[in-house]
Amino acid sequence: MTERKPTGMSFETWVDLQIAQGMARGDFDDLPGAGKPLPRRDPEETAYDWVLEKARKEDLDLAGMLPPGMRLRRERDLLPTVVTGLATEAAVRVLAEDYNRRVEEFWRRPQLTPDAVPGLADVDALVAEWRRSRPPPAPEPPPAPEPTRGRWWRRRSVGGRQPPGRTRPDS
Repeated sequence: MTERKPTGMSFETWVDLQIAQGMARGDFDDLPGAGKPLPRRDPEETAYDWVLEKARKEDLDLAGMLPPGMRLRRERDLLPTVVTGLATEAAVRVLAEDYNRRVEEFWRRPQLTPDAVPGLADVDALVAEWRRSRPPPAPEPPPAPEPTRGRWWRRRSVGGRQPPGRTRPDS
């Protein structure tokens, strides 16, 4: 960590001193790209184009660069794919109502520049989409048949006689 700038020293002098000390310690030796010229930029390329290219190279989410209205509109367009991964219908409703709340807050906020007007999400349509994406419920297994039990009086031997097909254990 660098020390604090001494009072009475200009910022530029202090920064130059820090760089000179770092070079003396060898902090800038063997850096990637050392001694190579900076890549030339196309004169037609704007800073916005450069940022987009850099974000794509580093695989960053570009939605953060959108204005708020466009970001909400993009989120609304992605809602049907998001709800298919949710577990319950209640979670779908909470997600859609949260989105609609944020859109209403966006409309109430004063706008400095014209922005895209995001629409509200149709909660019932999202729930219907969620139901269509669910696998059909597994059929209930048929109930197990009740075990058949013989009548109690048939199991007893009457007068020493066994029911037909049975033999006495002592015979």
